[in-house]
Amino acid sequence: MKVPVGDIPMLTSSLREAALLDGPAVLPIPGREQPDDPIEAFVADDVALVVETSGSTAAPKRVMLSGAALRASARATSHWFGGVHGQWLLALPATYIAGVQVLVRSLVAGTEPAVLGSGGFTPAAFVEAARTLDPDRPWFTSLVPVQLARLVEAAGDDRAVRAALGSFERILLGGQAAPAGLVDQAAALGARVHRTYGSSETAGGCVYDGTPLDRVDVRIVDGEVQLAGPMLAEGYLGDPERTERTFMVDADGRRWYRTGDLGSLDDDGRLRITGRADDVMISGGVKVVLGEVERAVHAVDGFADAVVVAVPDPEWGERAAVVGAGAAARATGALDALRTATDAAGLPPAGRPVRIVVVDELPRLATGKPDRVAASALAAGA
Repeated sequence: MKVPVGDIPMLTSSLREAALLDGPAVLPIPGREQPDDPIEAFVADDVALVVETSGSTAAPKRVMLSGAALRASARATSHWFGGVHGQWLLALPATYIAGVQVLVRSLVAGTEPAVLGSGGFTPAAFVEAARTLDPDRPWFTSLVPVQLARLVEAAGDDRAVRAALGSFERILLGGQAAPAGLVDQAAALGARVHRTYGSSETAGGCVYDGTPLDRVDVRIVDGEVQLAGPMLAEGYLGDPERTERTFMVDADGRRWYRTGDLGSLDDDGRLRITGRADDVMISGGVKVVLGEVERAVHAVDGFADAVVVAVPDPEWGERAAVVGAGAAARATGALDALRTATDAAGLPPAGRPVRIVVVDELPRLATGKPDRVAASALAAGA
């Protein structure tokens, strides 16, 4: 059934039936009105949740997850926390997997989640919601980098925000790579932040601080990150061809998810993501991973949130352009500073940005992730 995320008690109740009791599948949708077109007739009996991907780089997909996968993900997170069951604060949209998993983890823990007010995310709203949490339980929440950055900025002048940040047992940070220095700044304020990696296809984060959660396996095949574990999705609703391309079964019967991300494993087994396999441009015959260019750009003051995209070039084929907001993007010499940063990062000359596209505000999705499709359109039209 389609359940409006504006009615969190209804959504939580529906998720309880679907994820814990094998009831009808749930598709969270924006708003408060509940359509009368059920989805359970279109999915297998073991599917508990159909959730849309964010669509930051392509058209959104509807991912089918079983109740067993949702429970496995929630329990793996609890195990990583040392078996501690606490109370969660929902600060993300429940239309996407990160928000849904806050509710599922609460259900598995047997606790009632606190919910951010309907006015959207602000530091004041975060503080107000945190005040409703049970002081006798550990507190947990999931955020995206833009939310944490707002809290860190506000905490400099607001003791209530600083106190709230330091009161959470764990803060999971995911959705995109965190800008350089953000986690350290939060830690200096007393926040215990952990970077997560995962997707709707893995029922949310399944690698924390580079380390796979319990029963999660990671391997690198031809530079691509592949994941296995009990929290993998069943596939994509109405798209068996994409499902077959994305999920593969080894000769030994082990099922793997092809993430489309590029990465490597350090000597200690920690996962490092370098970019997207479909986010590689060919510039002057040289392959350039835009994620690596973006990482270098983020290290420059004032460009922590900037987006790097490929733009056509008559001589090179493609070059990198930076979409940024704020005074730093408008400053004289900004482009030279970005080029210096990419050179210092060891990137080839083909990775040097050719221009900065200045915008009043970076385009973002409801999840807080940058809208890369919109950013590319802005850069192409500049």
